[in-house]
Amino acid sequence: MTQSLRPPSVPLITVDPYFSVWSPSDHLYDEHTVHWTNKRNSMVGLLLIDGKPRRFMGKVELDETSTYHEPDFLEQKNVKVEPLTTTYLFEGEGIELEVKFTTPLLLDDVELLSKPVSYVTFGVRSIDGTSHSVKLYVDVSKELCVHSLDQDVEGSTTQILNKIVAMHMGTKEQPILKRVGDDTRIDWGYCYLAAPQSENLSTSIQSYQVRKRFLETGSLSSGEGDGLDVPVMAAVIDIGEISEEQSSCFLAVAYDDIRSIEYFGDQLKAYWRKDGQSFEEMLATAFDQYDQIQKRCDQFNQLLINKSTEIGGETYKDLLSLAYRQAIAAHKTVVDEDGHLLFLSKENFSNGCIATVDVSYPSIPLFLLYNPEMVKGMMRPIFRYAESEEWQFDFAPHDVGCYPKANGQVYGENKLEYQMPIEECGNMLIMAASICLYENDSNFARDHWKHLSKWATYLIENGLDPENQLCTDDFAGHLAHNANLSVKAILGIGAYSIMCNMLNEKNGETYYQMAKKMAQQWEEMASANTHYKLTFDSLDETWSLKYNLIWDHLFGLNLFSKEIIQKEIPHYLSKQNKYGTPLDNRNTYTKADWLVWSAAMATKEGDFEKMIAPLWRFLHETESRVPFTDWYDTVSGKQMNFQNRSVVGGLFIKMLADVESRGSQDRKANERNFISEL
Repeated sequence: MTQSLRPPSVPLITVDPYFSVWSPSDHLYDEHTVHWTNKRNSMVGLLLIDGKPRRFMGKVELDETSTYHEPDFLEQKNVKVEPLTTTYLFEGEGIELEVKFTTPLLLDDVELLSKPVSYVTFGVRSIDGTSHSVKLYVDVSKELCVHSLDQDVEGSTTQILNKIVAMHMGTKEQPILKRVGDDTRIDWGYCYLAAPQSENLSTSIQSYQVRKRFLETGSLSSGEGDGLDVPVMAAVIDIGEISEEQSSCFLAVAYDDIRSIEYFGDQLKAYWRKDGQSFEEMLATAFDQYDQIQKRCDQFNQLLINKSTEIGGETYKDLLSLAYRQAIAAHKTVVDEDGHLLFLSKENFSNGCIATVDVSYPSIPLFLLYNPEMVKGMMRPIFRYAESEEWQFDFAPHDVGCYPKANGQVYGENKLEYQMPIEECGNMLIMAASICLYENDSNFARDHWKHLSKWATYLIENGLDPENQLCTDDFAGHLAHNANLSVKAILGIGAYSIMCNMLNEKNGETYYQMAKKMAQQWEEMASANTHYKLTFDSLDETWSLKYNLIWDHLFGLNLFSKEIIQKEIPHYLSKQNKYGTPLDNRNTYTKADWLVWSAAMATKEGDFEKMIAPLWRFLHETESRVPFTDWYDTVSGKQMNFQNRSVVGGLFIKMLADVESRGSQDRKANERNFISEL
């Protein structure tokens, strides 16, 4: 088991924007485990090996009266991050401990993906030729179910079907869907720590001093906690005598959020509840299917690892393995009143917006590959809002609220000068066309044709030479005559022409020719001989990543000359810093998603790997120990902002481009073959 990449933060539990646990250090025992916001979400793991205490996860922090100091740790030998699992390997006192965290985010099984259950599997064996007595201790703190530690909690233990022991804990107040914002944690619902019932299992909900009790006696104190300062849910499994053959057991950490999203005034439940299943029934099924789910996850891991290595090399494989769970878990999956799937992103460490269009747009390559229905789920809230009387503009909205309330746009206080007119129109048209193409079905476009047509008209009238406005890279400020934004407008019109043709609309060719003419004008306006400029009115020395051009290839439109990419890629490489090519000439920061999109357009062998290698180096070396940030400085290697965002799904664009490069005339058959392999 080898893993050369040192992730800046390691995914442990990755279910949704609230149910989230990461390790922000090289070793699982170096620091407390944290929420993606880097606030403490502590879990602790201990072993008694022949009576000797050893730590493998988190920090214990015993008080001064204890006869034990924080116990020595088992030496971590390795950590391996795969798409659906993270596996740690420890050694010490003559034993080997394997700890495997699995969140089954399989995109072809939305019900399973939406279930708020994450598994932790333990395997222990002797490596010194003698037997050893082993007890395992794991706890989960109240931090997983509060926003701040001053919130009082209560908890209890129940048995489910006489085969599962389930502890749960939650705030006394239970302010369901009351807290809104970005840097926040859930403070309603109940966190669970559950295990298969066994005579070797003991559980307790107690003060954190329960750790001291275990270290001193090898057992848990009795009773249930109520209003304790820092209570934890603790489980001890007496594994017994172990030999060279691995002994294994597992626990599940789960979360019942009761209500998940407020959607235009209605409080919606999680997707898995759509058929009336109770939380206890769901948890029982998760335990019954444990072996099957682990097998499916292992198979998916191997297939994706093999395919990504084949397409983009070891570096690309590492990037996708780290990005996969994060991209999905930055969303919540629910159904609306009509039974339609909604896949709602949270704009993490930005402004907390929900269902942000220009956050959905960069993420869609992952979802187009595995389940285009998820892209529909991103777009449905935007269409609903745009089709209401609340939205007064001729262009597409930016968002529908601030997570977890999706009641209408909040970005820029809805003032015209703070909107992204061309950005969001282009995004919505490109996303809609991609769904139609990758499903080989135009019904989704037909259902929203009025607004898609309105937005295409807006781009024709305003898109070639954009006025001073924001684009998705809004942190860079307003920009007029933005060449890359103009590309998006032109490709949005091209996307509309595709949908026209699929719907047998008579004006498809007319729109295509408009887009073609605009592309020719663009080349004349943006040309700087060796490359293409940042803005049409800027000096030839200016430049920017023209990442939007990738859709010309993916859609097979051929609106733009191939010479553009042949010039741009060498220019990007010539501007590369230690940790990658900047977004444009104005600053040294870049965006990881746009960097990979630009790299995916490379046609010369080796150029793709050359462009993404610095991104791998950034993740490996950065001092910013946070979940995969997509906005960082290419010189210092420090995070600018943003972390744990869904946009890292965009890194899968090279795999999506591989589907297109196979040359099949039947796009859908080509996609089916590719997906069946995965």
